[in-house]
Amino acid sequence: MTDQGRITANLPSRDFDKTEAFYQDLGFETVYRGEGWMILSRDSMMVEFFPYPDLNPSESYFSASMRLPDIDLMHGEWANLNLPSAQGNVPRLSAPFELGGDAPRMFALVDPDGSLWRVMEGTTNT
Repeated sequence: MTDQGRITANLPSRDFDKTEAFYQDLGFETVYRGEGWMILSRDSMMVEFFPYPDLNPSESYFSASMRLPDIDLMHGEWANLNLPSAQGNVPRLSAPFELGGDAPRMFALVDPDGSLWRVMEGTTNT
């Protein structure tokens, strides 16, 4: 059987205009936007957003993962946005790091709504 499915991240947005602008700076394009749903894409990657106007970004527990063959290219591009890197800032972008063991090399991005992206190096099969 050939797998033709796709799973996409589903994250909260306090304000679709601000979320859309932030992700457009990251290279995403709007695929769909309605009152209760927004879908953005970059290459083969998609992320969907639902309204959550009362979300407190500092208490958000939402997250998603992105796997790339080489995280340095994406990190270098996003580093040009000059996002803060200090823990606790929202939004923020960490430097690439290694957890050790079998964990992939990665970096973290926190969007304006407090959603954590783990951007990991490796194929989707690892």
